[in-house]
Amino acid sequence: MKDKKGLLFVLSGPSGAGKSTVIREVLRRNPALYFSISCTTRPPRQQEKDGFHYFFIDHNQFKAMIARDEFLEYAEYVGNYYGTPLPQIKSKLDAGIDVLLDIEIQGAIHVREKMPESVSIFLAPPSFQELERRLRSRNTDKEEKILSRLKTARAEFQKMPLYDYVVINHKVEDAVSEIESILKAEHCRTAHRMQLIEEE
Repeated sequence: MKDKKGLLFVLSGPSGAGKSTVIREVLRRNPALYFSISCTTRPPRQQEKDGFHYFFIDHNQFKAMIARDEFLEYAEYVGNYYGTPLPQIKSKLDAGIDVLLDIEIQGAIHVREKMPESVSIFLAPPSFQELERRLRSRNTDKEEKILSRLKTARAEFQKMPLYDYVVINHKVEDAVSEIESILKAEHCRTAHRMQLIEEE
């Protein structure tokens, strides 16, 4: 049974929690799920491609999009802007396609305010010590940036109670399985099965 309208899933978590790896596997195993590509003003990391991982734009372009009200949400994070383009989200949901967003904590809160029916998932590392280990093992950031990310992560952990679900990323395959269970369970909610009555 296919819902008339798609569901919006929001995945957040601190830098170093493994969001990119988990999302890549979720999408591989669920090809019908649409992954919304965010805009950002941060420079691309090694191996990241424009239009695939993010739309990499400058600050002036980003502010112009804000002025045109083209974002579902946007936020500033560690000195850069991140935003979710609104038109692509609405068209997919209206077509009955589920959408997955990978956005920062601030943005997730804004999405919940605008679309309270959205489903929020917080992806967390097994421990704060493991988070620090992962950040340092990347070898992509200077010490100052790592400390900034750790400070931000401590604040983000305090926002977990605002989320519908918390998934611990100890092993990628387990985290992916839990997220898939959430996707299936949400479609079984009474509100999404009322069409059975409507079709009587």
